[in-house]
Amino acid sequence: MTIFFLILGVAIIGLAIFVNIQPDRFKVTRSAVVPGSPAEVFAQVNSLRNWNAWSPWARMDPNAKNSFEGPESGVDAAMSWAGNKTVGEGRMTIIESRPNEIVKFRLEFIKPFRATSTTIFTFTPEGAGTRVTWSMTGDKNFIAKGMHLIMDCDKMVGGQFEDGLRNMGEVLKKAA
Repeated sequence: MTIFFLILGVAIIGLAIFVNIQPDRFKVTRSAVVPGSPAEVFAQVNSLRNWNAWSPWARMDPNAKNSFEGPESGVDAAMSWAGNKTVGEGRMTIIESRPNEIVKFRLEFIKPFRATSTTIFTFTPEGAGTRVTWSMTGDKNFIAKGMHLIMDCDKMVGGQFEDGLRNMGEVLKKAA
């Protein structure tokens, strides 16, 4: 019995060390060319009231409650949401906005877990459309490092970003 607990203890310590040496930060990035000028695409992102038309999370929970604070668009515009267990609860605030170039957000998750990350959209003319690059970066604590071993954050969140970019393209096509 003593050997069993010794082996179990060594395994737990080994797992803890393995989790702890994982990267301290994560980054998820997706990019797509969508129809429309950088100004048209920028407007979809820079005004948080436009997000429900293309956000993948709005489609996951159309009954989520959204509230808006601050200016209509640009720096200090903020949106809070409370939705089902898939969408959770949180808040995003625009912290940087340069017309037709970049929109940067502070993204705060409250439920199903607490976390803060930075989300950035960049806009570059490409052909008849605009290349939109959507990225999210953040720190990983010990628990998040362990979760990232089980869940593929890049695949999960990246897939949602891909859906959002595709949805945005559809919205812009209809508006053209």
